[in-house]
Amino acid sequence: MRAILLASACAAAQMVVAAPALAQAQQQQPAVSASEDERQDRQATSIEDVIVTATRRAERLQDVPVSITALSQEDLNERGIVNYDGLATATPGVVLNRASANFNNFTARGIATNGYGANLQSTVAIYLDELPISSNGNSTILDPSLYDVERIEFLRGPQGTLFGSGSLAGALRILTHDPDPSAFDFSALVDLGTTEEGGLRQRYNAMVNVPLIRDELALRVVGFSRHEEGWVDNVGTGIEDSNSLVQYGGRAILMWAPTERFSARLMYSKEISNPHDSSLTNPDRGEYVRLTDRPDLFQSDMTNYNLTLEYQFDGASLTSSTTQSDYTGLFYVDLAGTYAQAFPFALDADAWDKTFVQEVRLVSDPGGSFDWSVGGFYFRKRRDVDYNYRSSEEFLAEQGFTGLPDEYYLRFGSHFIAHEVAAFGQLTYRFTPDLWITGGLRYGTTDAQGFTEDGGYTSDYLTRAYVAEVLNFPNPGPLVVTDVPPVTGVKAEESGFSHRLSLSWRPTPAVTTYAAVSTGFRPPIVNARAGAPPPATFPDDIIIPDGATSDNLTNYEIGLKGRWFGGRLVADAAVYWIDWNDIQVQANRVSDSVQFATNIGGATSKGVEMSVIAIPADGWTVALTAGFNEAKVDDLTPEEAAISGAVMDARLAGPEVQGSVRVNYEWQPTAGIIANASVAVSHVGSFPNSFPNTPGQPLVPLPTYDDTDAYTFVNANLALAFDQFTVAAYVENLFDDRSVNYIHPEAFLDGRYGRLRPRTIGVRVGYEY
Repeated sequence: MRAILLASACAAAQMVVAAPALAQAQQQQPAVSASEDERQDRQATSIEDVIVTATRRAERLQDVPVSITALSQEDLNERGIVNYDGLATATPGVVLNRASANFNNFTARGIATNGYGANLQSTVAIYLDELPISSNGNSTILDPSLYDVERIEFLRGPQGTLFGSGSLAGALRILTHDPDPSAFDFSALVDLGTTEEGGLRQRYNAMVNVPLIRDELALRVVGFSRHEEGWVDNVGTGIEDSNSLVQYGGRAILMWAPTERFSARLMYSKEISNPHDSSLTNPDRGEYVRLTDRPDLFQSDMTNYNLTLEYQFDGASLTSSTTQSDYTGLFYVDLAGTYAQAFPFALDADAWDKTFVQEVRLVSDPGGSFDWSVGGFYFRKRRDVDYNYRSSEEFLAEQGFTGLPDEYYLRFGSHFIAHEVAAFGQLTYRFTPDLWITGGLRYGTTDAQGFTEDGGYTSDYLTRAYVAEVLNFPNPGPLVVTDVPPVTGVKAEESGFSHRLSLSWRPTPAVTTYAAVSTGFRPPIVNARAGAPPPATFPDDIIIPDGATSDNLTNYEIGLKGRWFGGRLVADAAVYWIDWNDIQVQANRVSDSVQFATNIGGATSKGVEMSVIAIPADGWTVALTAGFNEAKVDDLTPEEAAISGAVMDARLAGPEVQGSVRVNYEWQPTAGIIANASVAVSHVGSFPNSFPNTPGQPLVPLPTYDDTDAYTFVNANLALAFDQFTVAAYVENLFDDRSVNYIHPEAFLDGRYGRLRPRTIGVRVGYEY
């Protein structure tokens, strides 16, 4: 398939955003409706529409009153996107805060108080098919493989009506590919590259589709493996290129459609991602240098089981989706930066999640004056976490500290149970074919409760180590060890409505305008160490609060989507104003770096997003995205300022300016070969990493407060497509820009700065049967 890896004139245009693209064009026309030459001619002269399911029904993207980025598998292959990297640069108004592999948070429309958000749900919900994989409320979030997906949909603005809690600022949907019972299919993609300051990148992907009963039963199996050598040196462990990544997994989907009305889809997927160390660095030690006594580990293992049943009634289709997910995460981090590496201080946390999700939807068939959908949603998650705070055996022996069973001075186990139950519906009424109104409503209840389990213990290690190493008053002998009592936390419960209302008008068949108001929310949070007093050496530090209640926002938006010059120019734009209230914020107690969540008053975010795709001449495509945002705190009491470190008019953690431009040229150097060359330039403005003051110390500047760099990086690609093979040479970060793109807000890390990946040069080879 010549589209693999090769950005044809239209395929390159797909990398933008809220605009039609080639993906899913087959849903609007027969899969084999023209010869290869005819398809190339069509692609060179116009940009096809795209069909999305952002409203839980198949619709032309141009008619959906939501700002959406749609990316096909061809887009992902051509751009070398195998996980979250690259998705943000293709989407206006979106930033990926990526400290390290499996350490991800998306920010959309400036709705974030920092890029970390530990213990908080991300403000952007991430869905793998029907499963919300960002629901764990922790920064260790699996970065799934994006090979052989049907498409990616990035919905910007709150999506609480159809996607529930967590979709405060948007929803990223990763939709996997259905098996095809009509024909055998096979594809493979190999990516080999080398990185400045580092080593070899190896990425291997393959897919096989096997019809078991023609036109009725099929199996589709996808596998992938990545081994990417790092580029950061850890001078504490003595390991060069320490942030290497090993990631592998796959999925199998069995699809059975015995009749035209009924289908059953069974999916099993498993992914294991093992970064060998963090990518965060300390600029005082070097551009790509870090120091920890052991590697920091943010490792994930996720297994999913899904059964989706669909039945087509006369006039409506019924869908039932049942998902069970088992997740294991390691969060091992050196905390010794809190005391300037004076003594060992680290956390080894092991987490286990069990998540169950059930959704049922009944959606009307299109046509007529009314379109409607109704549904129900149930979510249950149990998260168990073992918190193990450690010193080191060498330091304990050196200081003469005894009384501990091993090197861990504080151990306790906890678990959290959360539920969400909701009913939702959406109704569209068409006054005329070109004027329609859509209203959506969701009512849900959420609850969360934390438990500290029996069997834990604590000690006075931190106080004794601080006195010995910082104040230089050694005090050897047995440490005082006490039990951590079991605790049943207060159950946080909330319920309420989310709504969406939009009015759409087509002044011409090629232009759609809309005005919309929508709401979103996040569920309440309970703090694991609620009520915990500070260490004795810091008696004036804060007591950990109980948690945070739900926050919510209202988004007001006006948008336009259109096509001109016979489809040679496609553009969309949106203007929005967001009112964010009762903001959930994450902070750390200064004395011992204990994390906690609380609420502050409110903020306003306003901005403009736009994208343009143009085919100025045959073979040429120019694609532009841009986002402009201003987001600031505008409601804050003195008490909220004291506990969070926020101040009035503080900027939120998103850039004011972000955008990209991509120029693509396709030609035929000789019969049977299509060549393609593209250059993409992306820019992200600077933004603060947190609030400017220290939590619990009013008006005291936060020592770790800083701004990321404003940076611009360039990617280039040259590809040749043959009958079944595609060969591409690429360079990422052409000019080797080493700007800071992430700054961790907490003091416990010695290395808190993330940088752009150094220049990477490579080759991709794709094959499709």
